[in-house]
Amino acid sequence: MRDRTARPVRAAWALAGGAVALTLLTATAAHAEGNGDIRVTAAVVNDGKNVIIGTSHRVTYPIAITIRDNSGVKGLSHVSVFNKSNGWGFSDWTGTKCVKRSHTTSVCTATMTIAPQWLPDSLPEDVDHAAGLWQVNATVKANDGDYWISDDIVEFKMKRASKLTTDAAPEPVAKGAQLTVSGKLTRANWEHLKYSGFTGQDVKLQFKAAGAAHYRTVKTVRTGDAGKLSAKVTATSAGSWRWHFPGTTTTARVTSAGDAVSLR
Repeated sequence: MRDRTARPVRAAWALAGGAVALTLLTATAAHAEGNGDIRVTAAVVNDGKNVIIGTSHRVTYPIAITIRDNSGVKGLSHVSVFNKSNGWGFSDWTGTKCVKRSHTTSVCTATMTIAPQWLPDSLPEDVDHAAGLWQVNATVKANDGDYWISDDIVEFKMKRASKLTTDAAPEPVAKGAQLTVSGKLTRANWEHLKYSGFTGQDVKLQFKAAGAAHYRTVKTVRTGDAGKLSAKVTATSAGSWRWHFPGTTTTARVTSAGDAVSLR
């Protein structure tokens, strides 16, 4: 993408194989321009999975772009990704590798890297708004000098990581007695680099009887203050209890570990 409006923010980081810089990019309508018959025919980000970022670990994800030209593919000269709603994103990548599929077609993979520690000092206020729907722009080149600049060739979701706990009590429990299943849903806060309670979210309470192969949903409970969960159920058989959060457009889905409860 030819970035006509980007302005740099305060930080950049040198990495093996290249450099990563966070920039503010102004989202534009999808368009393409260039010279010749070279084209992007397909693209996929992170093998089709969401890009999920927590509070400490660096995340690396691939962008595989299929390119076709009658003279053969030379490669990628630029790749950028940014949030479609606010224009926050990356202007560079940490490496590219092209694999030739035929005389005319190659799959070129750009590797993007992000660490949550970079975000607070590099993006504008309300860093968590970087989560959501992102797009990929790329400039591709052919052996005969053809080139093509494509905006919005593929979209993907960058999400805040989440955590979920389960605790069932009392253990063991008398058959027919009340069992309280509690838990807590939290998600990554990129501004403070810690996990914070996620309130007002519907979370499914699930049960798997001892010897059964699968969990089933018993009820749905909404998280309260600090992401806390609590539900009372009747213990009719031994088995495991867990919570399942299906996720949102900005927060990853998560399932807690099961808590096994026996009868007495």
